[in-house]
Amino acid sequence: MPEATKKTVKEPQKAVSPDPAVVEPKPEEPKETPSAPTESSAADTSGTASDGVAPEGLPESHQPDTRQDLTGLFTERPQSGEVNVGENITFVARVCGESLLKKPTVKWFKGKWMDLASKSGKHLQLKEHYDRNTKVYTFEMHIIAAKANFAGAYRCEVSSRDKFDSCNFDLAVHEARTTDGFDIRTAFRRTSTDAGEDSGELDFSALLKKREAVHVSTEPEVDAWEILQKSSPSEYEKIAFQYGITDLRGMLKRLKKMKKEKKKSAAFLRKLDPAYQVEKAHKIKLQIEVANPDAEVKWLKNGQEIHLTGSKYIFESVGNKRFLTINNCALADDAAYTCMIGEEKTVTELFVKEPPVLIVRNLEDQMVMKGERAEFECDVSEEGAQVKWEKDGVELTRDESFKYRFKKDGCKHVLIINDVTKEDCGHYRVKTNGGQSLAELMVQEKQLEVYQSIADLTVKAKDQAVFKCEVSDENVKGIWYKNGVEVKPDARTHITHIGRIHKLTIDDVKPEDEGDYTFVPEGYAFNLSAKLNFLEVKIDFVPRQDPPKIHLDCMGRTAESTILVVAGNKLRLDVPITGDPAPTVVWTKGEKVLTDSDGRVHVESTKGHCIFTIEGAERQDEGVYSVIVRNPAGEDTADINVKVVDVPDPPEAPRILSVGEDSCIVQWDPPLFDDGQPVIGYVLERKKKKSYRWMRLNFDPYKETTYEAKRMIEGVAYEMRIYAVNAIGMSRPSAASQPFVPVAPTSEPTGLCVDDISDTTISLKWRAPERIGSAELEGYGVEYCKEGSDEWIPAFKGLTDRTSVIIRDLPTGEKMQFRVRAYNMAGPSPPATLQQAVTIREIMQRPKIWVPRNLHQTLIKKVGETINLVIPFQGKPRPQVTWTKNDEPLDPKQVSIRNSNTDTILFIRRSERKDSGNYDVQVQIENVEDRASVNIQIVDLPGPPQNLKAIDVWGFNVALEWKPPKDNGNCDITGYTIQKADKKTMEWYTVFEQYRRTNCVVSDLIMGNEYVFRVYAMNMVGLSPEPCLSKDSAYIQKTGIVYKPPSYKERDFSEVPKFTHPLMSRSVIAGYNATLSCSVRGIPKPKITWYKNKMDITNEAKYRMFSNQGVLTLEIRKPCPFDGGVYMCKAINSSGEDVVECKLEVRHPQGTKEDSKK
Repeated sequence: MPEATKKTVKEPQKAVSPDPAVVEPKPEEPKETPSAPTESSAADTSGTASDGVAPEGLPESHQPDTRQDLTGLFTERPQSGEVNVGENITFVARVCGESLLKKPTVKWFKGKWMDLASKSGKHLQLKEHYDRNTKVYTFEMHIIAAKANFAGAYRCEVSSRDKFDSCNFDLAVHEARTTDGFDIRTAFRRTSTDAGEDSGELDFSALLKKREAVHVSTEPEVDAWEILQKSSPSEYEKIAFQYGITDLRGMLKRLKKMKKEKKKSAAFLRKLDPAYQVEKAHKIKLQIEVANPDAEVKWLKNGQEIHLTGSKYIFESVGNKRFLTINNCALADDAAYTCMIGEEKTVTELFVKEPPVLIVRNLEDQMVMKGERAEFECDVSEEGAQVKWEKDGVELTRDESFKYRFKKDGCKHVLIINDVTKEDCGHYRVKTNGGQSLAELMVQEKQLEVYQSIADLTVKAKDQAVFKCEVSDENVKGIWYKNGVEVKPDARTHITHIGRIHKLTIDDVKPEDEGDYTFVPEGYAFNLSAKLNFLEVKIDFVPRQDPPKIHLDCMGRTAESTILVVAGNKLRLDVPITGDPAPTVVWTKGEKVLTDSDGRVHVESTKGHCIFTIEGAERQDEGVYSVIVRNPAGEDTADINVKVVDVPDPPEAPRILSVGEDSCIVQWDPPLFDDGQPVIGYVLERKKKKSYRWMRLNFDPYKETTYEAKRMIEGVAYEMRIYAVNAIGMSRPSAASQPFVPVAPTSEPTGLCVDDISDTTISLKWRAPERIGSAELEGYGVEYCKEGSDEWIPAFKGLTDRTSVIIRDLPTGEKMQFRVRAYNMAGPSPPATLQQAVTIREIMQRPKIWVPRNLHQTLIKKVGETINLVIPFQGKPRPQVTWTKNDEPLDPKQVSIRNSNTDTILFIRRSERKDSGNYDVQVQIENVEDRASVNIQIVDLPGPPQNLKAIDVWGFNVALEWKPPKDNGNCDITGYTIQKADKKTMEWYTVFEQYRRTNCVVSDLIMGNEYVFRVYAMNMVGLSPEPCLSKDSAYIQKTGIVYKPPSYKERDFSEVPKFTHPLMSRSVIAGYNATLSCSVRGIPKPKITWYKNKMDITNEAKYRMFSNQGVLTLEIRKPCPFDGGVYMCKAINSSGEDVVECKLEVRHPQGTKEDSKK
């Protein structure tokens, strides 16, 4: 898309036209380029939206928007805009986060209910940004390559806890000018809704066809349908939006069905509920009650009858209840279920809820080279789960270029990014409905390293010249140049590229081949240069003997020049020599003569050259090498200083000086040895503690030894390591630092105040900080200082976990200031300080006794119980406490008193009756005092009643009378218990309990028996230990009675047998005893006979028959499929007979059936 066709809609006053230099149509093509909107048209749009009057002196299109929404959340609302087909447009909304406790939630809608978050892709992108300086959230909606069906009304909604705001705006899409061959039918063609090339198009009509069920997104424990039923229709739209109900038509149909009046059913006593919900892999039981216990029901799923298949469905019938159990519910069980009895039916909907998908293995940070492939992997808790990938808050989808690929293998999900570029850097997030994971992708430019550079050559005529270089990447191609002109291969010139080695070979060198040769790697901004020198051979008269000569200055170098070689590389000393006859060559280092026998050393002499080679140079090879050439005409000597250099030693393990919320400061010491080359900088790497992947933090050497690492995740443990870099290369990594966690200090403690104070002590208390952070709170530190001083003194060593402390040994009368700081792994928080200094002096406090509420009434205890009274009081200085009982001092042997600064305790280990009384406590400070009283009552069991006697006997009745006991146990008598006993057996039976009078009448006695009586007294403790017995017995006289038997008319009670409860057809499992039951009545008792398939089974050993009070039971022992059939029970007596029958089905257990199939 050309940049000129991109538009941004932020606010009407700032509508910007595209660059006229780019958009202005060419004279040759005046009709093919759509005209861009002018500033005047943008001004008209802004004037319509603002409803305001422009100040004088400024055009209306440039007036600032001075309106303020005092109740909304938007600081800038998205405005209506226009766009041509195929162009881009951006809508911007801004929210001020200064007064918000958490990040606001923003949703974009088209129409009323279509959430655009699910349509992000090729044509729609949603982005967000937060400016830490201005504390403003910016939310953008980018529409890319707009189509005609994108036009319409849009809405942006923002919410934060209890705050909510929304804004409506429109998008107008203008058709581009049609060209030849345009098919008008394409304007009415609907776009595809398949996830593929057109994923992300705003085709909303097709979505309605794909919607299969009402999706209700509610908060836990909130039934949106119950709320809708109780609400008026005018509130349906608001409630549906709040709980995420998008299908309004389906919602109204369901509400209409739910609000129908329940008609009384003749077949059902209890119908199914309108809807049920069950979690995936759980089971659910649907229950109904039928009016007729014999009625047969049918269960249907989405209109299709359910048949018994394995253990998925279980049908049960218990009395008039019918059950359908669905085991191991899956998403396929999310359907409508119907129970039918004849023509009547009851319908319900079952919603299967998927458990949240958790991320088991998190993403890991990745660092890749530009052009390579990056992969992010994570594991989730459920196979086949749906996940959502995002980059910097924007959802990733497949596109035409196959930039992103999504791979799913069981529980593993992989995001593959092909041909990584710098634009792919950022934070990638994977989301499920139960969690999310975040990782960072860092892309590093490939740095081409030169292992061997091309060297200057001096070549004689007709010799071969070879320029050779070696680079780090074998895939890099390059071009050779001679004096700035590209070298083309020919018969004498050969260009080869094998692996990492590039060669330029020139055969039969001629004078015109002399010049500067350059190798330029493709894609890299550097080159390698060398010079080819042509050596002319002059023929002069030379005497027969020429003294030897070492030519070390032929290239402009001095004889004492130093040669540097990198450790591990080959050291080759090629020294030109002359002499006639050919001289002999001796190489020495110090006093040692070097020969080929030294292993790594090779000495070679050729015509005009002596070559000295050391394979794999080491540190001990450094020194001064001497070459001596001799012939009969003389000798020559030269010294060559060789210095072996290497990468530096690794630094020591770095130290973490401090940590922040997302950063840390790391420090390290330089390496002990730089191996001949000064250290030019350092390279830092970090990794998560549980990861194996190190990420580089800087690409250019960092010269200091202290570095602040940023962009870390708070609460995650990290490790750091350092590389030292010199001109040779990079050292081995240092040892990893101690693990550390980026955390921020907590906020300051809150509510610091003085709880108590004395002449030398003070008591402080406070509350925990409002923000703890991801690190655990280690404790609190308390400090104090004198007023006017800056020297803070710790109140105690270390930290305290409590939120209160007592500081002792303070100077009396001194004004002191106190502060409290919270500590975690990141260090101390900002201090919480008292608003003003405190004078250390005890304050006089009037004595006051606080009697507990339960002691305002009489305290009642049983004999032997413990008494422990805690009476709190106040007063400063410490008051004097005095206890008395009935105005007399307490007995210290019976009562213990313990006093403290704030309360007094009265303790009696085993209470007695004599401990009852009124206890007074007095608290006194000098001449000021306070008093309080506590009344204690010790109760015990009562004594027995007195003088029980029978005052009258008549018929079957005896009148008793007695007197109350002398000892009531120090509490009121609550009643009496009266018992009687026959004098023959002397077994006692209770006649009355909790009887409150002192006289009673005992009735329903048996004539001819003689009775004695006893009475117990009762109070709140219990019955008296001993009863009061009656002194005299009472005899019930017999009276003469003549029995006259009645005369009855004889009746015929015979009755024909009739079954009152029939046999019920059953389906049983083979191998388990089964029973068939029915009930019969008839007089005389009928004879019972059982039949199977009309065959008498009375004498069969497999069957047992029972009859109990008319209930008949046939037990079939461990039935097999052969025992299935029609069973009949026949009852016969002299008056007639009756028959009842049923069907019995014997089925195999599921496991047995499968085994038999095998």
